[in-house]
Amino acid sequence: MEKKITLPITDEDIKNLKAGDSVLLTGSIITGRDAAHKRLYELIQKGEKLPVDIKGELIYYVGPAPAKPGYAVGPAGPTSSYRMDKYAPSLLDLGLKGMIGKGARNKEVVDAIVRNKGVYLVAIGGAAALIAKSIKSEEILCYEDLGTEAVRRYEVEDFPCIVAIDSNGNNVYETEPPKYRKS
Repeated sequence: MEKKITLPITDEDIKNLKAGDSVLLTGSIITGRDAAHKRLYELIQKGEKLPVDIKGELIYYVGPAPAKPGYAVGPAGPTSSYRMDKYAPSLLDLGLKGMIGKGARNKEVVDAIVRNKGVYLVAIGGAAALIAKSIKSEEILCYEDLGTEAVRRYEVEDFPCIVAIDSNGNNVYETEPPKYRKS
């Protein structure tokens, strides 16, 4: 059974999510990939103000393709999350509530998720066109010079994802593979 969450996500929403839960998100999320994360991280390291307020936000690791007529964005599949692992703990410590991507995260990210009572969601790789149907509008917030990697705000409706790491550190990338290994 899918859990429906209206964004912005709350601490109570996050507390009630368990690793493995299927989730449909409706509301507002922000986006960003490697280049944007690097710039945000550099500002944090200098103690400077970020050009976008990340407090309470979910960030989707995506670089969408150009939109076809009638769509807000083109295919918008998740980017491999490990590429943001260096930056994610600092963003979580500043109030980011969670991330949406694909693939496992390192120990530092998992520790930061637990420390900040956040969540890591995964979107299905290879389903970029399907995911794009749940994105109703987009707005560039900053770093427009980065093209597809600019930080954007998406309004989403029934955006499909799965809880990969919950606020207690339960992690499907650790718990699930052993269930399918042959003895």
